Parts: sequence; C-alpha cells; structure tokens
Amino acid sequence: MTRFNIIKRDDLPKKREWIIRTLAILFSLVSAGLVILALGFDPLEVFPGMVTGALGTEIRLTQTILKAIPLIVTSLGILVAFKMNFWNIGGEGQILMGALAAAYVALNVEGLPKPVMLLLMAAAAMVAGGIWAFIPAFFKARMGVNETIFTLMLNYIAIKFVTYLQYGPWKSPESQGFPKVATFPDNATLPKLFGIHIGWVIALILVVLVYIFINHTKKGFEIRVVGESKETARYAGMNISSVIIVAMLISGGLCGLTGMIQASAVEKTLAASLSGGYGFTAIITAWLARLNAIAVLFVCFAFAILLQGGSYIQISMQIPAAVADMLQGIILFFVLGSEFFIQYKIGIVRKNIPQKEVA
Repeated sequence: MTRFNIIKRDDLPKKREWIIRTLAILFSLVSAGLVILALGFDPLEVFPGMVTGALGTEIRLTQTILKAIPLIVTSLGILVAFKMNFWNIGGEGQILMGALAAAYVALNVEGLPKPVMLLLMAAAAMVAGGIWAFIPAFFKARMGVNETIFTLMLNYIAIKFVTYLQYGPWKSPESQGFPKVATFPDNATLPKLFGIHIGWVIALILVVLVYIFINHTKKGFEIRVVGESKETARYAGMNISSVIIVAMLISGGLCGLTGMIQASAVEKTLAASLSGGYGFTAIITAWLARLNAIAVLFVCFAFAILLQGGSYIQISMQIPAAVADMLQGIILFFVLGSEFFIQYKIGIVRKNIPQKEVA
C-alpha cells in the first residue's frame, strides 16, 4: 500500500526557492496563455497589454501606485497578526471602521490647521481599527474563541453599519437624493507629493517601522515566539493574552489607517465600498511576502500591477471582466502553490500488507 505524507522542510536553499518560484510564474503564464487562446484572444497581445496598462504612461503608473498604497499598509497590519498565528480575516471591517472614525473627525471638527486635522483623523482611525480588532483578540485571549470566524463576521457588521450611515443619518442633504456622505473639507484631505497623495510616503515609513518592530524590539520578539510556540512563550514567562491583545491593536490600527488614507485621499468622503477588497487581498500579499515587511513592499506593487493591468485590458481590448479576474486567479494559484512546495515536501511511504495464509 502506498501512502503520501506532507513533510515540513527544515531548510531549503535560497537558490532552490527561487527556482521553484520562477517555475511557478512560468507555468502560470503558460496556463493563463492557454486559457486566453481558448477564449479567442491572443496571449502575445494580452500579457504585454497588462504591463503597458500598469506601467506604460505616467497616469497608468500613478493608478498602479494608488492601488499599491492601501495594499501595503493593510498587508503590514495583517502581517503583525499572522506572525502570532492569529488569523485576522477582518481587515475589511477594520479599514471601514478606521474610515468612519476619520470621517467623523473631518465632518465635525472645524477650524484646525491641515496637519493637525490629518493627525487627528489618523489617530482616530487607528484607534477605531484597533478597537475593532481588539474585540476578537479579547475573546480569543480570554475564552479561546475562534478568531477566523469572529473577525470575518465583524467585516459584515462594519459594512452594514457604514451603509446605514451612508443611506441614513450621515446622508448629505446636498447629495440630491443619492446615498452619499458629505465631501471632506480641504483641510481634511491628504496633500500630494510628486503628483500622488502622500500615502505612498506613509506606506514606505510604515514598512521600515514594522520591520524594525517585528525584528528588533522586545514586543516583536514576543509576538514571534507566541506564533512559533505558545508553550515556549508560556515557559519563558510571557503573558500570552497581553501579547495577543497588543499585536491585534497594532494590526487593527494599521488597517484602520488604510481607511483614513482611502477616505481622505481617494474618496474624500465615507463610502461602504471604500475598502475595495483590500482587507482580503492583503491576506494573499502578506503570505506571498512570507510575512516579511520589506518583501511586502515589492509583492504589493507587483500585485497592483496585476490589478491595474487587468482593469486596462478590459477597456482597451474589450476583454470581459470575468476573464481578467480569471487570469489573476490562475497566476495567484500557481504562485501560492509554489509557496507550499517551498515550505513542504511530499513523501511516499510504502507499506507491505502481509497476505493471509491459504489453508
């Protein structure tokens, strides 16, 4: 009898890691090309079209960077939680609650200078996102409640609550009947630098800060130890409940900051669609980056190219949105699959079954 076992690799050489990743990308392009060909399109036009659509002009590059900014900040937040083996699937809700808090400050606090207003909005957004993440962290630390389901369900509560505000109490009387929250005043919108809002500067700073926090601080060390082994952390005298709560406050706070950036710089108002799926996409990018803050920067930019390029080919080549999404899915499937083979290997176990003696 033959049996297959999944065995965790102890240490795979970096060279072999890159070979596996390169093969995964090549296989993904070949598979996606065959699908494109089967649907009646020319893959030799579609693939270059995606790259051109993401990087071909200054405007397209700007749009790619605008997609990368919220993805980077959210991925950093998800990374902190995942380092501790806390499966924070609630990025969407934390983004929206951060945007809600920032919108409340923007629409109700008057007369503040722009820097003070923006700092107050950012602080409110991080507190709101942190509190939204604190709820499942508290129940996980105290009662062992499953955080995956808890954080996922909180997403829908946040979405429905913001939708209620948008259609009800916060609906602007100047919206001519449309369900729209009032536009932020000028002192509540992020300024631009080199033609792009300064969210890109914030994202770069956060990449460095999160890397230092995770790798060179006591609390970051505790988060890593808890993620690797709670028993080891307990034996070392660490307060596991405290570590979980602090890590989730930081994780939710960073996701909440994404909400403030999107509300202030992109939407310039509060909307239920503001999160744009970044909370879920960040789960993929955080894993692809192997929970490394520096790698998050490059992975998120590459993913933004994929998103922007997919949007471009829909318009320029009249390719249906479903096809563009399918191409993204195929590429992600192979890339994520390569991470499995980098971390694990499949062993074959053969076991001989003795035959019964015949009388």
